Amino acid sequence: MWRRLRSFDRSVQLLMLNQLTINIGFYMLMPYLAGHLSGGLGMAAWTVGLVLGVRNLSQQGLFLLGGTLADRLGYKPVIVAGCLLRTAGFALLGLVDSLPALLVASAATGFAGALFNPAVRAYLAHDAADRRVEAFALFNVFYQAGILVGPLIGLALVAVDFRLACLTAAAVFAALTVLQIRALPRCRTGDATAGAGVLADWRTVLSGRSFLLFSLAMAGSYVLSFQLYLALPLQLDGAGAVSVLFVLSAVVAIAGQLRITDWARRRWSHPQAITRGLLLMAVAFLPLALTGAAWPHSAVPRVGAVLLCAVLLTLATTLTYPFEMDTVVSLAGGRLVATHYGLYNTVAGVGIALGNLLTGLLLDSGSTALPWVVLSALGGACAFAVHRLGRRGRLTVGEGEQEQASPAPPGTRSRT
Repeated sequence: MWRRLRSFDRSVQLLMLNQLTINIGFYMLMPYLAGHLSGGLGMAAWTVGLVLGVRNLSQQGLFLLGGTLADRLGYKPVIVAGCLLRTAGFALLGLVDSLPALLVASAATGFAGALFNPAVRAYLAHDAADRRVEAFALFNVFYQAGILVGPLIGLALVAVDFRLACLTAAAVFAALTVLQIRALPRCRTGDATAGAGVLADWRTVLSGRSFLLFSLAMAGSYVLSFQLYLALPLQLDGAGAVSVLFVLSAVVAIAGQLRITDWARRRWSHPQAITRGLLLMAVAFLPLALTGAAWPHSAVPRVGAVLLCAVLLTLATTLTYPFEMDTVVSLAGGRLVATHYGLYNTVAGVGIALGNLLTGLLLDSGSTALPWVVLSALGGACAFAVHRLGRRGRLTVGEGEQEQASPAPPGTRSRT
C-alpha cells in the first residue's frame, strides 16, 4: 500500500492523508453526539433527531451547491473552506447547550461535508489522470482506516468529557486546514461554463441522460450499504457487538480493497465489475432472510448471519466503489466533475432517506424474513439496471465525452 501511495503525485498523497484525517476527526465525535444530547444535555428524543437530521439534510441537500462552488472557485479553496467550517462547527458543538446554537453548529458541520466531499473526489480524479480507478481504491483504504480509528480515539475522549472530544476534533480540522493551505497545490480547473451562470452549469449536468440513469441505478446500492448503520445493528444486542460489526467491516475493506480492485481490473470492464458488486450486495441479505424464516427466535444463527452480511456488503462495496467513482468522471466528460459528484451524492442521499424509511417500516412489520428479501430484491434490481446500461454502451469509458456535445469554452484545458 505504501509503495502504491508513493507512486502518486504529492497532491494525491495529500488528498489521501486529508481524507484519513477528516474521517478520524468526524468519527471521533459524531457516533457519540446523540448520547451527549440525550444523556448529557437531557434533550428530548425529537430534539436529538432534529439536530442530527439538520446535519444530514444540510450535507445531502447542499452537495450540488458544494460541487458547483468547487468547479467555479477551484478545488483547493472549497476544501479549505469546508475544513475551516467544520472546525467552527465541532468547536461550537462542544461549547453550547441551547437548541438554536446546536442547530447552527449541526448545519455548519453538514455544509462543510457538502463543500469538501465533491471537491476532494474531483481533485483526486483530476490529478490521478489515467490511474483514477487505482487512486479511488487507495482512497477508500484511507477512508475506511479513518472510520476504524476515529471512534476508538473518540471513545477514550468521551470517557473523560464530551467537550474534550469536540474540541479535539475541532483541533484536528484546524490543523488539517493549515496543512492544506500550506501544502496542497492549487488546482483551478476552469470547468464552469464561460460567461454563464450556475443554472447553466446545472442544466449541463442534468442534460447527461446516461449520468442521471446511472445515478438512479446506484442510489439503491447506497440504501443497501447503509444498512450497516441501520438494520444490522438492530439485530445485535449491546454496544460491544455493534462495535465488532463496524471493526469487522473496516478491517475487511482495508485488507481487501487494493487486491479486489487489481483482481477485478484484470477481468472485467467497469459495468461488469459494478454489476457483480451489486449482485453481491443482493446475495448479502439472503442469509438473514434464511435465518429469519428458519430460526426467527434463535440468537446464534442471527448473529452469524449479520456478520456474514456485513462482510459480503463490505466486499461488494470495495468491488464497486473505484469503478463507480471513475464512471462518474467518464459520464461527466471530464467537465464539471465536482458538480456531477455533488448531484450524484444528492441523489444517493435522497435514496438513502427513502430507503431507510421503507426499511424501518418493514422492520416494524414483525416479519423476520421480509425486510431482507426486499433488500435483496433491491440489489438485484440495481444490478439489472447497471447491466442494461452497460449492454447499451451507456457506461463505456469516454461515453460521457460523446454525450456532452458542446465544446469546452475557449481557454479551458481538456482533461478527458
